[in-house]
Amino acid sequence: MGRIKLLVFVGIINSMYLKEFDILEVNPERSSQQMRTITCECGILSRCDGSCCLCQGDTTIMASVNGPVEVKSSKECIDQAYIEVTYKPKVGLPGCPEKSLENFISSTCKSVISVNLHPRASFSIVLQEVENDGSLMSCCVNAACMALLNAAVPLNYMMAAVTIIVSEDGELVLDPTEKQQAAAVAYMMFVYSSKDFSLIASSSSGQYSDEQFQRCLLIGAESSKQVFKFYRDTMEKQLISKV
Repeated sequence: MGRIKLLVFVGIINSMYLKEFDILEVNPERSSQQMRTITCECGILSRCDGSCCLCQGDTTIMASVNGPVEVKSSKECIDQAYIEVTYKPKVGLPGCPEKSLENFISSTCKSVISVNLHPRASFSIVLQEVENDGSLMSCCVNAACMALLNAAVPLNYMMAAVTIIVSEDGELVLDPTEKQQAAAVAYMMFVYSSKDFSLIASSSSGQYSDEQFQRCLLIGAESSKQVFKFYRDTMEKQLISKV
């Protein structure tokens, strides 16, 4: 496969950064049960505790993490940290779908982050959409996890998200593109734990059978193992480069 250059210009949390890096070109002949190429660049923003730019195919998300930091009294929890997620679309202002995405990732991160270790504090996660070519929600979850790892936030376990759709002819398509997702009759997104690959969160829409749902669960669990391996390989390379 060839290699292409990707230029990303990002203005996020008052930081402006220009980054160039290589990604493997997506194979157009990939099977419906194969994930697109995932690439990630960590620590690319200077005004936050952790950051990354994660690409799944052509879908690209910039993520940043700050925390633990002081929390407003109105959001203070005496026994755990407060998790705030902000999603910034590529164009326009965030609406109801974006707020729903923020709430989903925030509630998922509450089980992932060791919130009991930081009472009366907060963690802020900012997600900036750079490009959307399908499976946006799972890309956001995976980018948030990589940014948390880069920030060395204490976690109970890692999380990995996988998107699967049911096409018009009943075929299950893993990690769909935007075009495939728009033509789907059903959409499912699963978030798994690295501890035992169990399901910790999910989102779905459309019509599907119980058999299709169970098949998607199994496919998602197996695919999440690839994502977790990618996390570990990325962090290992990052640590080796600092030695």
